[in-house]
Amino acid sequence: MTNALLRVSGLKTVFATRNGPLRAVDNVSLEVERGEILGLVGESGSGKSVTGFSILGLIEEPGRIEAGSILFDGQELAGAPAQVLRRIRGHRIAMIFQDPMMTLNPVLTIRAQMKLAFDAHEGGAKDDFTTRAIEVLTKVGIPDAAHRLDAYPHQFSGGMRQRVAIAIALLHRPDLIIADEPTTALDVSIQAQILTEVRALARETGTALIWISHDLATIAALANRIAVMYAGKIVEQGTTREILRMPRHPYTQGLLNSRPDRFPAKAKLPQIRGSMPSLSNLPRGCAFASRCDRATDLCAMQSPAWQGDTQQGVRCFHPLEPNP
Repeated sequence: MTNALLRVSGLKTVFATRNGPLRAVDNVSLEVERGEILGLVGESGSGKSVTGFSILGLIEEPGRIEAGSILFDGQELAGAPAQVLRRIRGHRIAMIFQDPMMTLNPVLTIRAQMKLAFDAHEGGAKDDFTTRAIEVLTKVGIPDAAHRLDAYPHQFSGGMRQRVAIAIALLHRPDLIIADEPTTALDVSIQAQILTEVRALARETGTALIWISHDLATIAALANRIAVMYAGKIVEQGTTREILRMPRHPYTQGLLNSRPDRFPAKAKLPQIRGSMPSLSNLPRGCAFASRCDRATDLCAMQSPAWQGDTQQGVRCFHPLEPNP
């Protein structure tokens, strides 16, 4: 992948705590091409959201990016001045948050909020803004977009508010969108509609997406490639087909086994025993060893190295054998 839009290498993000440094992102490397959808999946606390915030330069004290490179279209973002990040953030890289009310101001109309975002990076004539706003609202499925521009957020349902948040992210036709579990709080039918629309937008506009979720089923329906995170590290990465059909890491297999659709009705689902260790007190060896049925003494003593490249690979001493 020589012409990647985004290339993250060796990213480490640390938070200072009373119990010592908390390594929320530990040596993460990934690449995203134009028009590609990368699914970033893992349970809560695995470092997915912090990875997204790190790419956008949204880490604040007591957190900091300790090491690594974040190359966006050839420009280094790690350690870039605030004014450089402000020009890129919201314009060329947009973010969609899990709760649309984190994006939407309840006392401003949708028109006013979209106009603020538009003027911050582009400005221009009023007619240009109105045409663009109606275009993106229509694209995400808001009916009668010209009329709904003057509505307030409370006049929309939860699903429609999330569509508005996605429309604001699309307003500047960004090269990359980082979506942090944006459909988690929505019902299944609305979630399916938004996923369909997102796939179409990526295909039609060439916008790349990093879709963050704990739900592997959602990621499977959307992404071209999947990166699985655990305890701040990417433990497996590959195409969606490879991850779903031939997982190599025991943790990935455990996530897949938690999907009810893979088993007969009323069957008892397998569980991943225990819980993820605290990121401020990680074990010496593999962070998944205490929960893994394949763990050996080596796993408890030494952390496994990454086997592969930034598109495909696994971090495990005893990976599952490919079984087509």
